[in-house]
Amino acid sequence: MKRALISVYEKNEELFDFISFLDKKEYQIISTGGTFQYLKKHGISNLLEISDLISFPEMLDGRIKTIHPNIYAGILANRSMEKHMKFIRFHKIFPIDIVLVNFYPFFEKLYQKSFTINRKNNNNSLMEFIDIGGPSMLRAAAKNFFHVTPITDKHDYFLVKKEIEKYGFPSLKLRKKLAGKVFNLTSSYDSAISKYLLTEENFPTYLHCSYEKKMNLRYGENPHQKAAYYISTIDQGSMRNFHQLHGKELSFNNLRDMDIAWKVISQFSEPACCTVKHSTPCGVALGKNIMEAFQKTYSSDPISSFGGILAVNIPITKELAKKINSLFLEVILSPSYEQEGLNILKMKKNLRIINIHEPISDRLEYVKIDGGILVQEADHLFYSDYKIVTKNKFSDQEIRSLFFAQKVVKYVKSNAIVVARGTQTVGISGGQTNRIWAARQAIERALEKTKKKKFSTRF
Repeated sequence: MKRALISVYEKNEELFDFISFLDKKEYQIISTGGTFQYLKKHGISNLLEISDLISFPEMLDGRIKTIHPNIYAGILANRSMEKHMKFIRFHKIFPIDIVLVNFYPFFEKLYQKSFTINRKNNNNSLMEFIDIGGPSMLRAAAKNFFHVTPITDKHDYFLVKKEIEKYGFPSLKLRKKLAGKVFNLTSSYDSAISKYLLTEENFPTYLHCSYEKKMNLRYGENPHQKAAYYISTIDQGSMRNFHQLHGKELSFNNLRDMDIAWKVISQFSEPACCTVKHSTPCGVALGKNIMEAFQKTYSSDPISSFGGILAVNIPITKELAKKINSLFLEVILSPSYEQEGLNILKMKKNLRIINIHEPISDRLEYVKIDGGILVQEADHLFYSDYKIVTKNKFSDQEIRSLFFAQKVVKYVKSNAIVVARGTQTVGISGGQTNRIWAARQAIERALEKTKKKKFSTRF
């Protein structure tokens, strides 16, 4: 008799349909308490509760359900080795052919502030959502994929059903693929737990970065490069939880520019606007209202802003939407949109409209190099205790302008120079190998913008 071990937290119609299929194919279904009751209620006939199989009840409030030699021997037995089969027959252990598990929702609970690791509040502890038996059974099944089919993903039910219908059992090729998905999942799961417990440790001995694919992208930085977008399973972040309301699918370059634009304007409490092109700010400005901030931003460098990304930090109004629609832009980012403004923006078929509202959460920055990765603390330094050492003293307005430029220049590639007039950039130059060239280029742009023949440096 063929057997499938089912132990799931998430019970849904897709799961029931798949198990009904196995039931019709004369698989005996072995399941844990909650899953057993669910399947029994829904009429699965050939059903065995795991506690009957191991002659031992669940214990410690369900912490131990499946950790037993009768289960693991049934999963790990090598069917091609006579001594393995002789052993399990002697001990009346049932061989298990399919292991289907989904975990306690640690990833989902990770983002709920009500969960803690406070021992005084153990009933509400995130630690209760660390699955032990589930990953262990899946790892055992994946190790023995020559003989056992491990299933972690509901999207694989169809593939398994198709091959059982065609061959009578899943093919070795499919079992190998599913085994790989098991270790892909369990490594991500363990990484999330590790990072949660080591929250205060920026530079642990082993660095684990866990990401889940959100979407395939049309191409990478260039059309000949394949690409995909992954989101963190561990960390929150503005670029993890944005929503696209309209427009073409996002590209690799769109996402990179969106990240820069949102980081720039998220630094300001006043109405702020920023345009970005090729990962570099084109124009940034603050205003008394969002219309003023937009007009100052776009006038900073209208040529470079053409075909770029525009971000604002307060809702887009009907009036601003009309102005935006007169320009060619690839993406608009805003925390919200007035309905009339959104309707106006949607008149442009291809314009990507993004709703984004979460603050920047980066504590660390990562730079991939060949064979390694560089990690550093994010640059959140902002001087409050400063001393002016030049002969010329600065007015409060000039100090404010300098601090504004300091926040912008963080997101311009070195050598980077930002020239500001008030709270508006009038010259930005970055990526120059020579700092004199960078300064010269930024000042030339500022002079052109301000129509001056000479620029006062105030030093």
